[in-house]
Amino acid sequence: MIRSFARSSVLHRSRLASRAALSRGSARNMSTKSAIEGDAGALATHAHHTMTTALAVATPVFFLVPDAYTDGIVNKIFGLGLSVNIAAHSWVGMNYVVTDYVPKISKSLTGPARIFNVGLAAITMLGLGRISLSSKGGIKGCLKGLWNPPTKDDK
Repeated sequence: MIRSFARSSVLHRSRLASRAALSRGSARNMSTKSAIEGDAGALATHAHHTMTTALAVATPVFFLVPDAYTDGIVNKIFGLGLSVNIAAHSWVGMNYVVTDYVPKISKSLTGPARIFNVGLAAITMLGLGRISLSSKGGIKGCLKGLWNPPTKDDK
């Protein structure tokens, strides 16, 4: 009984400490936020976690559904959604990397690294979007083509 009380007390104290650390870390001056900071604030963190969950659930479903169900407009819509989600997810995630590791090298590199991340996310979104719209079979067909050799009809 005493052991369970002590354990719950320790858990309660650790929860309070983690909440305090989170509130200290997210309390930023709004005037210092930049439009390209994908990791700034609770909304960005929530959006990043939502995108992670969506990618973890939707991607295997999208690739495992038979082609007969996803050919045409359904493939293009899911391909575009996947493209936007992957690009946004990588943008926010790489901004976390910039926030954590770039200042250890040079604080003056933080801005250029964020600009690079915006460009990388834009190129990712445009490239995957083009594949999903104009490539035969979309993103799913492109990935299947990596393992399946082209048929005589495709040559």
